[in-house]
Amino acid sequence: MRRLAWKGYDRQCRAQCDHPSSRDSCEAPGLIPPYRRLIARIVVPLAPPVSPGRPSRRATNLRNPRDRWHDIDLARHYTHLHPNMSNLIVHGGAPLRGEITPSANKNAVLPILCATLLTDRPLRLVGVPDITDVRKILDIFRTLGSDVSIDYASGVLDLHHRATAFDPAVHRLPEEMRSSIMLVPPLLARFGVARLENDVKGCTLGVREIDPHVEVFERFGARIERTSDSLIVRADGPLTPNHHWLDYASVTTTENFVLCAASANGTSTLVNAASEPHVQEFCRFLAMLGVPIEGIGTSHLSVQGGRALAGGEYRFNEDFHEIATFLALGAITGGDIAVRNGSPEQFPLIDRTFAKFGVQVTHENGWSHALRDGPLKVKQPFTRNILTKVEAAPWPYLPVDLLPIFIALGVQAQGSVMFWNKVYDGAMGWTGELSKFGAHVFLSDPHRLITFGGLPLSPARVESPYIIRVAIALLMVAASIDGRSEILNAQPIRRAHPHFVENLRSVGANVEWTSGE
Repeated sequence: MRRLAWKGYDRQCRAQCDHPSSRDSCEAPGLIPPYRRLIARIVVPLAPPVSPGRPSRRATNLRNPRDRWHDIDLARHYTHLHPNMSNLIVHGGAPLRGEITPSANKNAVLPILCATLLTDRPLRLVGVPDITDVRKILDIFRTLGSDVSIDYASGVLDLHHRATAFDPAVHRLPEEMRSSIMLVPPLLARFGVARLENDVKGCTLGVREIDPHVEVFERFGARIERTSDSLIVRADGPLTPNHHWLDYASVTTTENFVLCAASANGTSTLVNAASEPHVQEFCRFLAMLGVPIEGIGTSHLSVQGGRALAGGEYRFNEDFHEIATFLALGAITGGDIAVRNGSPEQFPLIDRTFAKFGVQVTHENGWSHALRDGPLKVKQPFTRNILTKVEAAPWPYLPVDLLPIFIALGVQAQGSVMFWNKVYDGAMGWTGELSKFGAHVFLSDPHRLITFGGLPLSPARVESPYIIRVAIALLMVAASIDGRSEILNAQPIRRAHPHFVENLRSVGANVEWTSGE
């Protein structure tokens, strides 16, 4: 059906939109060309009504061997972290204005917490966010016997790892969070054994294989034992340094390689390493502890391991994801949110992506603003007969985690945009929820989506899958529409953004957590 729909779109779009006599009418406000009506008839039925507390078909990845979509049981991901406060009520339509100081990047905080197990010296981390994944990792530290003292109000964490024993049958690693896999190398270094649960998937973005991690562990000399519900990783002695070439620039695989290399006696090199800002921050933290690392920020890393590591104090950087998110919230509501930003050098491509929707981002005196001049409108490419494209891929491409917030902008912006997720094969299934607002979207395959924006939208009750930025994207659309909307299962936001609702209220949003009962 999707294949037929795409062919129908392609034929009719070329015939009716690219012809000079009809190009203007295709983009005229309030008019829906025939090919859009065709797509609306196909897309809308793909998002059936949602019953409270029940995942929608559209929110899951439907099994289709041809498209390599996989059946993921989302129900187990909907275990409410706060049973009575898992949904968001949004009264939208008001411009959001004010100032926001972003928190630290979850994708830097979690691997750095895992890396602290490599040293037995005292550490102080400043700027630790109060998010659920942090609490899970600190809980495992306590079970290992580490001294853990944290003040979530100030974000100051004092750690001293004194662990003397590890029993994989007793000390289970945190489940349903991808960063659990980065506890394996430090546990191998300390105890020679680690147990990896089968469920380390994190956000439901499609199939997230662990084979590249297993390959890294084996390259350093570890042995893998498979049980019915877990993998046991063992190292009979010190890890062996090696040279490795990743087939894909994976963030967590890169970090696991560096963690293994830090405890191996000798020099290890990695080709095709990930270079995202949070990977760079992770490497700089290890360098502070005394691990010499060359090539930080590039695709080629050289790590000298086997040294006794120091302690010290480290302050986390601001999260560029959160900065971009609040900039987008200001833009989609027609407001102006100033966001503190100490690293504007990370934003050139993000700024250019905002510009595709008529949003201008400025950086001055440590603050960033996103302003629009009139309604959101898609900037047309100079090349005729193609759509404006937003492509997300490993850094230095546009970060894939930011793609949902730009899809939200695309729904409101007048014009059509092709969004291309080049990383995950199951991260677009949620977009059927947008049709409940009245949005016209077309999912051409598991990686690509077209939005036909600028059409009237209405408040709706929608459901988020277990994906942090998708819950925020649905909230963005709701905040831009006059009236009351409800976002079911929005609790994944708590995995990355502490005090998110409080921050929204501080800039004028009318939003609250609710049980929805």
